[in-house]
Amino acid sequence: MHHRVGRFRHRRPDQLVYGIKALSAALIAWTFAGPVAPDGRAYVAVATALFMANASTVYRSVTNALQSVAAKIVGLLLALTTVRLLGPTAGAIAVIALLTVLAGPRRAADGRLQVASTAVIALAAMAGDPMGGLVAPVLQTLIGAAVGIAVNALLLPPLHVDESDSAVRDLARTVGELLHDMGIGLAQGELRSRAHGWLYRGRQLEKHLAFAQEQVRRADESLRWNARCVTHARHGDVTYAGLFDALRGVSLQVRGIARTLVDSTYDYRPDRHLGLEFLDRYAETLQLAGAAVRGLVDDPRPADGSASPRERLQKAIEGALAWHETMTDLVGRGTLTRPGVWHVYGSLMTDMERLLADLDYMGARRGRGQPGMRSWISAM
Repeated sequence: MHHRVGRFRHRRPDQLVYGIKALSAALIAWTFAGPVAPDGRAYVAVATALFMANASTVYRSVTNALQSVAAKIVGLLLALTTVRLLGPTAGAIAVIALLTVLAGPRRAADGRLQVASTAVIALAAMAGDPMGGLVAPVLQTLIGAAVGIAVNALLLPPLHVDESDSAVRDLARTVGELLHDMGIGLAQGELRSRAHGWLYRGRQLEKHLAFAQEQVRRADESLRWNARCVTHARHGDVTYAGLFDALRGVSLQVRGIARTLVDSTYDYRPDRHLGLEFLDRYAETLQLAGAAVRGLVDDPRPADGSASPRERLQKAIEGALAWHETMTDLVGRGTLTRPGVWHVYGSLMTDMERLLADLDYMGARRGRGQPGMRSWISAM
């Protein structure tokens, strides 16, 4: 119950903004399109303006406007052509339906349906006044589209950086928790009992990655042609696109590590078991890597005089790199290698090396003080 109330309170300001924008767009479109509409009733202009004003981004409202205007022009021209050839009859409607359904690729079905509906509606209007029935809807569509774009662009244009922030942070925490749990499980000797669970969680990261990628894409799109941030160019930092790319690489390596650990549990021959010293060191490296991943999305402000999350991140990465170098040296000198598991050591070490490379890159970027999302937005 409390969760639903919280969601309602969070959405209420957005709904108020949408309502204000919709009302403004409708009134302005009705006023400006009235002189060109039949009997002053500019319903087409109002409908178009409402659709454009409430588009998810300014960029989307522009592209939707272009598609809508193009579809209506094609539909009206199709209607004019069929009326002149066949008249306003059932045969004209059949021809319009056949042409619009069969023409064009299936992915453009929405546009074709819009063309067909416009053409059919225009048949009645053009029966008495062909040119008026053709020109008036086009002018209304143009006016409504212009009004809707202007309202969406100038009256609190939508930004979706908060959703991008939340999605990437959740992804980082999920990946970090999985790495930490894998490290704890290896340290406690629970490889056989928990390896399949780690692999399942690793595969489930695909859902988190897909969701975060969509949110980052949407946030990046919301910054295009947006009057609230047109003077800023660091879109990648604002939407965490760079961090998402690093987390995507880390997620792939985590799943690879989990898969290698699962495969190692199927071989019960004594000479194929991973060495305890290797597992202990690898477990600690996984825990350090998990701490480093979570540190990527920590608030950069220090609390109570303690080390800042950025400093803890750098220490975690340095510690993980140190353990990686130690293990590489041990494997290279043959201290940990067994004849039957050298390929397993190599796979685990390769995945860990790539994982640490991604973390080190992102840690270095944060160390150079590149602005985060919230600080960037607050500067607008």
